[in-house]
Amino acid sequence: MKKTSNKPEISIVWKRKSNELAFKWGTIGMTSLDEPRPGFRGFMGVDAVTGKVCPQSPRFMTYVKMYAVSLPIVIICMILAFYLMLISFWAEDYMKELFSPEDYLVMIPSIVYSILVTVISAYFKDFASFLTEWENHRTQSQFERHRVTKLVLFEFVNNFLSLFYIAFVIQDIDMLRSQLQTMLLISQAINNFQEVFMPLGMNYYSTNKSQSLKQQKTSHKTNPEVEQEKAAAGSFPLLNIPQLQPDDPRIKQVETEGAMEEYQDTFDDYLELYIQFGYVFLFSSVYPIAALWALLNNVLEIRADAFKMCQLFRRPFIRKVKDIGAWQRSFEVLGGLSILTNCGVLYLSADIRKRFPSYSDVELLIAFMCIEQLLLGTRYLIHIVISDKPEWVRVALARKSYESKQALKFERSQKNKKILFRYRTVQ
Repeated sequence: MKKTSNKPEISIVWKRKSNELAFKWGTIGMTSLDEPRPGFRGFMGVDAVTGKVCPQSPRFMTYVKMYAVSLPIVIICMILAFYLMLISFWAEDYMKELFSPEDYLVMIPSIVYSILVTVISAYFKDFASFLTEWENHRTQSQFERHRVTKLVLFEFVNNFLSLFYIAFVIQDIDMLRSQLQTMLLISQAINNFQEVFMPLGMNYYSTNKSQSLKQQKTSHKTNPEVEQEKAAAGSFPLLNIPQLQPDDPRIKQVETEGAMEEYQDTFDDYLELYIQFGYVFLFSSVYPIAALWALLNNVLEIRADAFKMCQLFRRPFIRKVKDIGAWQRSFEVLGGLSILTNCGVLYLSADIRKRFPSYSDVELLIAFMCIEQLLLGTRYLIHIVISDKPEWVRVALARKSYESKQALKFERSQKNKKILFRYRTVQ
């Protein structure tokens, strides 16, 4: 078994890059005092902060829904996902009794389980959105944070618990490597199919359908309707409205974009990266080549996302944010957990015991616990030493703050001069 070094400091690199982009785009100073989101429900009242009339709802009702209803439901879903994992292991043991371990039929339960994990994830995403909408969070940032929390909790159990069970309960490294490889490759294949080929087919179907409906509508037009349209078109110049020819490419472009699917949000993209990040880092010491598969998938994903955004979906509306929100904390937790899992897997590995035959189990345990604490301490030290904001961003923010204070001071001095001038005039 080959030991590979984890890179949880990737989150720090991303934080610095995120702050750079936020400063360039003017969103680094955004606060959490967002406007109520469109789906927020409540009685109309005056907001205590802004003084505007907007929907108001007691905050404790949201907490009651969250902790008394949503949390138990999410826990039940996690338990069901756990039992589904156990059923797949029982089915695999049954297949091993019927066939030899080298037979490919033994892998059928793992393949079916990997497909079910992806399908269940898609359905739970909609269910988590429904629960979060029902909880009635006031701002969009609160809504997304709690939706991400539900999804991360369930996806951790749904995607990674089977790997933990194999690694630390069954303690079968070969089975862990096979399960990790199967789940990683199948999830990547399904995601690429869902993101590219499925929207491409739907777009092709909707385009052909819209063209056929347009042809039917044109063929069924009567002469009075055609004359009426010509008269309406002839009145455009009187209103100073430029008239476009029917064969103008801009008309075709608008019709083509109107027939495209609407891009919902970046939720699926973040979730895909979160799951891939877990597969690569949590057990990198068992299956190091997972990083290579992830790299190849991400290279393909860049082009697939570009094709998807430019050719298959309408241009989305811009919504400014200062960072990636709750996903940042999720990636950080996963990075810290990867240190624990890899140290634990290496301790349980038979190869380690063969390389150090003179060490007892207790001595190896103490050694790996020391290595684990050293890595965690190094990670914490890196988080402290390396600032989240690059030097030029901190200098620019300080300069901006100084200029704002100077402008405010100048404005107050001018206001005081005007007051003093009026006072002297009255005297």
